[in-house]
Amino acid sequence: MKKNIVKQLHDLIEKRNRQYVEESRDEKDEVVERKIRMHRKRGAEIVKARVEGDILRSSRIGDELVVDYGLHSEFLIQLHDQLYIEELREGRRASFKNDELTLDQAHHHYEEEKQALKSPRQNIEHRSQALRAYNRRDAVRYAERWWDDYNPEYRKFTDNCTNFISQCLSAGGAQMAWHSDRAKGWWYSGDNWSLSWAVAHSFRWYLSGAKTGFRGEERQSALELVPGDIICYDFDGDGRWQHTTIVVAKDANGEPLVNAQTANSRMRYWKYEDSTAWTPNIKYKFFHIIN
Repeated sequence: MKKNIVKQLHDLIEKRNRQYVEESRDEKDEVVERKIRMHRKRGAEIVKARVEGDILRSSRIGDELVVDYGLHSEFLIQLHDQLYIEELREGRRASFKNDELTLDQAHHHYEEEKQALKSPRQNIEHRSQALRAYNRRDAVRYAERWWDDYNPEYRKFTDNCTNFISQCLSAGGAQMAWHSDRAKGWWYSGDNWSLSWAVAHSFRWYLSGAKTGFRGEERQSALELVPGDIICYDFDGDGRWQHTTIVVAKDANGEPLVNAQTANSRMRYWKYEDSTAWTPNIKYKFFHIIN
């Protein structure tokens, strides 16, 4: 790849890094502005930011060079007397024409259902599970171990958010609800799984509709959640649930900090106003997990 293009990407990443510091004079893009405003509203400040990038692949499309690259961002956030680090990985795509940058944008989406519906082998092994209480510490420990990695015991999807959350719950001892119909229950077995295991929309409705196994009790406010609980997101507010996160900690205001995948995130403020998928119509569902 030409040095000129690599330098432009390097400069772009450096500029993005500076934008998170309020005294920067760089013009901030919309997502960065939303992130700064979101933290300011809760009384928090991004004290320091570090953004690093890696080129993943490049290809020619007509007369344009398309470069996919990944960003790893770390933010040192101060809220009252509390300091903590939020981490975020996101995919981006840059386009160059005549060696000049013409477009740079986030390159991830939420299309779990298309992947989850791909037909796996139909054998279903009903593994016995000892009944036990949901261990929130174990669920959070799993979320911390795997938020930016993928457990080889499970299939990995491009949009992996709900698959990851289901793994966290299972690690905490959430009881599987087996069924021969993939549209029912909540389960994972070898090369087969229920839609509720891997699809955000199906998972959201399983949480509020389950009669056996683990289930979710809806809460009215995020403040009522504790580590190990779940938040579901409908970014467009159209009734189609697209994303799922797990609470791993509470901030100094008593609000949740969450881990998630797809855009792999650790200790992220739950409102997701800094997401490229966010819209003013966003809706949330808050679930306290019981087993």
